[in-house]
Amino acid sequence: MNRLAEKMTVIGAWVCGLALLGAVAVLLGYLVMKGAGSLDSALLFGDVRPADALLLRRQVFDGIFPAVAGTLVLVLISVSLAVPAGIAAGIYLAEYCPARTRRIFGHFYDILAATPSIVIGFFGFSVTIFLHRTLAPRLYPCLMVSALSLAFLVLPYLIRTTQMALEGIPAGLRRTAPALGATRWQNVSRVLLPRALTGIVSGTILAIGRCAEDTAVIMLTGVVASAGLPRSLWAGYEALPFYIYTVSSQYADARELANGYGAAIIVLILCTVLFSLSFLIRSRLARRAAGRALP
Repeated sequence: MNRLAEKMTVIGAWVCGLALLGAVAVLLGYLVMKGAGSLDSALLFGDVRPADALLLRRQVFDGIFPAVAGTLVLVLISVSLAVPAGIAAGIYLAEYCPARTRRIFGHFYDILAATPSIVIGFFGFSVTIFLHRTLAPRLYPCLMVSALSLAFLVLPYLIRTTQMALEGIPAGLRRTAPALGATRWQNVSRVLLPRALTGIVSGTILAIGRCAEDTAVIMLTGVVASAGLPRSLWAGYEALPFYIYTVSSQYADARELANGYGAAIIVLILCTVLFSLSFLIRSRLARRAAGRALP
């Protein structure tokens, strides 16, 4: 009976894995079939020469190059704001926080992680309006407001992945450095964090993907349909998720819809590039930590 249950479990796992791979393959194949024909310089730069656009000699208003740049800037700012705070909070929960306080904060972060992104967008929009009326009359929905809102959105994922990665380290390894006279911070920074790096980077990758694809937050906090390249942190900007949303809901012809599919492919390419950079950084940090650990 136990062997039969084991075989059924293995078969079920394989079926689920193959179904997931099949769904991803169908999705990618559909996007490529619908959008591959629109992947050309005109989609990115319109009637502007690519060299002129890349060297910032001319603005692009009929291509998605400003949306690509706006998405990259938005993701980099959001992740840069969220990662330090998320890792610090995760370290505190795993290594310094009392058990009762940990449970309270844990429930709070779980609720925050389950909050719909549209609620986060409304929160960012409401705070912006409040600050505009009371403290900063020149503040309007802009790139910085969107970045802060997205950072707030992905913060619980970073906190939880850091906490779980640290708490999953074996007790024997956790006690080795203190037994040799290391302080708690030396143990955390030189032993535990390098071992938890894989889990922390996994949380960062999740945050990158969430920042790159979310539409509900940015459409309430600063994104616009046409703004050119981002001029400052306090101005409107373009982003690929909003472009795809706009095209899919208001396209005028088949060519414009195909451009939306092409933009979706470019979003996937951008996410792949950012994920690859994250893995590269993780590998280098892990090698450096391993080198420092050697006598």
